[in-house]
This record gives sequence, structure tokens and C-alpha cells, in this order.
Amino acid sequence: MKILLVKPYSFGDHIQPPLGLGYLATALRKENDVKIIDCLKEGLDNNGLLEEILRFRPNLLGVQLYTSNIKTVKDILSKTKNLNQNIITVVGGPHPSSCSESILTLFENLLDYAFSGEAEKGFPLLIKKIENKIQNLDDIPGLVWRNNGKTVTNEKYLEKNLDSLGMVAWDLIKPEEYPESQHGAFYKNFPIAPIIATRGCPYKCSFCAGFNITGRKIRSRGIEHVLSEIKFLYYNHSIREIHIVDDNFTLNKKYAKKFCEELIALGLDLSWATPNGVRLDSLDTELLRLMKKSGLYIISLGIESGSERILQSTIKHLNLAKIKEKVKLIRKEGIDIAAFFVLGFPGESKEEIKKTIDLSLELDLIRANYFTFLPFPGTKSYSDLLESDELKSVDWDHFYFTSAPYSPKNISQKELRHCQKMAFMKFYLRPKIIFKNLIQIKSMKHFKFLCKRFYRWLVRTT
Repeated sequence: MKILLVKPYSFGDHIQPPLGLGYLATALRKENDVKIIDCLKEGLDNNGLLEEILRFRPNLLGVQLYTSNIKTVKDILSKTKNLNQNIITVVGGPHPSSCSESILTLFENLLDYAFSGEAEKGFPLLIKKIENKIQNLDDIPGLVWRNNGKTVTNEKYLEKNLDSLGMVAWDLIKPEEYPESQHGAFYKNFPIAPIIATRGCPYKCSFCAGFNITGRKIRSRGIEHVLSEIKFLYYNHSIREIHIVDDNFTLNKKYAKKFCEELIALGLDLSWATPNGVRLDSLDTELLRLMKKSGLYIISLGIESGSERILQSTIKHLNLAKIKEKVKLIRKEGIDIAAFFVLGFPGESKEEIKKTIDLSLELDLIRANYFTFLPFPGTKSYSDLLESDELKSVDWDHFYFTSAPYSPKNISQKELRHCQKMAFMKFYLRPKIIFKNLIQIKSMKHFKFLCKRFYRWLVRTT
């Protein structure tokens, strides 16, 4: 089959290689002709994508689906089916993994199949059954399909041996062609590539749905397997910075320390970072020193809130004392910190939002990002809000961190967005922070990107 895997265009400025599609391509290309298109990177709207579909003429179109992209993906599927009704359409990713029972109904006759959870094993099996015209699909892990008009969701499968999945199909993605600021506004070296060393998260944070894709149990690639990928990227794609995008890379300290030791032994001129964040309570002095020695220059942390009550409600098992202790420990080792904060948790008051902003100003951070709360389907927060009828007014077509589609009962969306803007300005318009970040600007192109991002987060209203 000719298979086209698509990351659709979205309202965002984090343009990073689609690792999920890269792993799928590796699984599928053994017996199929596979192509990957990243519409965000290529600047392709849906009409531009349609032209690519016309050129490639795929038998199957697979699209990555986030909740924020539902409207865009529906339009892509509609255009595809209007072009050729015989093109098989499949979606996967966070939204179908969290809403498998309703995903086919949502897209009606535009969508043929969906995958819930990891699809590296199930997708190739689906292709074979389609080619052999086998109608019984109940043994394909994670598949969402129609059986006599009813939606069936097969049991998910989580691969224990991650090394068996091989490496991302980097030749189809070409990471060296991606822009400098992939996961954030700054970087140390370039080109940059993200990698995944572990999958899974045992924690039950009320606002996170990541477990719907990768499960609750931590699974790790062999360190030699990870290092082989890093060497491949270094020598074959000239990559000079690695972003480890795991949910819990440092949770297994022994694994993380061994990785650092082996990376040091390679002697590569390479920097690395953890842009998705690590658990604060997983860090100690020995690990931090090894991380820095191996090339780590900045750690991202999900601090979330400055209110003890809100922290407790997130079920993240963090408190203010632990946050302050670990931040001091990290800074003592000379590693910069970027922190994530969320404004507008369910039931949060303006005073609690102020506590969050005050905490961000108190901590020794080089950067802070303030997100408005998003009730992601599949989370405990989403279920609670659904039960209390608080989701009726959510604008799902603008489900972005910059548009405040949800706000607590006692705070309007306009007020929450104002709080977010004020938080950014209070943090970044301090002379010390301005200087620290200005000296890290690499070029005029980088400066223009920062200006564009500033406009998007603080000025643009849609």
C-alpha cells in the first residue's frame, strides 16, 4: 500500500518532528510505501495538503489527532473522501486514545478506523487484513472499528520490548530541516532532534491524559539502543542537541545515571534538555551532576501551582516546600530551570492564581510558561467537570493554552486570559530575566521568532 501519514496544521509555534508518526513509518515501511508530511513544518493548510495527496495518491491516509485539531482533521478527511472515496482514512493519537467510543461517530462516514494507544503493532496488522479482505478485525490491538454498525474498541497493547520497535524513520522526517526553537523559545546548539527513551507514567495527575496512550507502567529502551540512535542522529543528520521528551525520564534514577555515564563516554559535542519536564522528587545531587556533565543545560519542571490546595487537588503529590527545596538543589548545580504553571484550575480563585504568579517570581527560574487550564478528555478533571455540567461552554474549536477555552466558575475567560498575560509580563519584564534571555538569542532569525511568539501569547486573541 501507499500510506501517507500526516501531522495536520495547527495553531501553534512548537514545530517539532512527529516521533509517533516516525515509529509508525518504521513499522509500516517494511511492506509498504510510506510518506510523512508535517503540515506545521511545511506551512501547509488543508488545501495545500490536498495537493500533496493528489501528488502521492495514497491508498491510506493516517492522521495524528489532538482535541484541538478536530475541526481541521474533519476538513482533511472530508476533502480526502471527496477526492477519492476509496482512500482508507485512519486517525490516532491523544484524542482517539481518550475518546475511542465516540471517535467514529464524531467523524461519521469520513473515518474508517482509529487507533487507541500505541499502534506500532496494530497498524501493520490492519494493513494486511485489508489487503487480504479479512473482515474479522477483533485481534488487532488498539483498533477502533465498526462491526455491524456498532463501534468496537479492541484491547490496547503496550510493547514491553521497546527496542523491538526499531528507530524512528528519520530519513522520512529529516530533523535537521526543522526550525531552531522546537519545544520552546530557546536552545543551546543546532540542529535539534527529540528522542524517547522511556514510555509510560505511573502517576495519576488529575489534569493529564498521557497514560491513555502509553499506559501506567514505565517501559525503557536499552541504553545502548538509545545511544545508537543519538550517534545516528549526530553523524547522519548533524544533530547537535537532543531533547528527551519522555514523561518520566528520571523516574528510574539508576537508568538515568547509567545513560549519563554512557553519554559522557561517547565524547560527542552534544547538548541536551528535557523540554517536557521531569519529576522534581526524582532528582538528587548525584544525578544532577551527571546530567550536567553529560551535556544537560536546562531542566523543565511542571510546578503547576503556588497554592497548596490546588497542588493537592491535582493528585501530583507535590507541595511548596518540596518545590522550593528541589529548585534550590538544581540551581546549586548550575543548571537553568524552565517551569510550567497552570492558571484556572477547576475551583481556583483569583487569589490562588496570584499565589502561582508570586511563586514563579520567587523561584530562581530563567523562564516560565503560564498555561490556561485545559480539560483534556480522558482526565479525572474532565470527568469531574462533565459530571458537574461545567463543560457546556467550552469552545472546542479554540482548545489552546492561549485562548482560555475553559475558566473556573468565579473567573471569566477574559479575566483568566488577562491573568495569563500579566503573569508573562511580570516574569519577563524584570531586568535580570531580560538580560539572561537576551544573551541567549542566537541570530536575527531567532529574534524574529521570539517576537512572533510574544505576539501570539500576549497580543493575539484568537
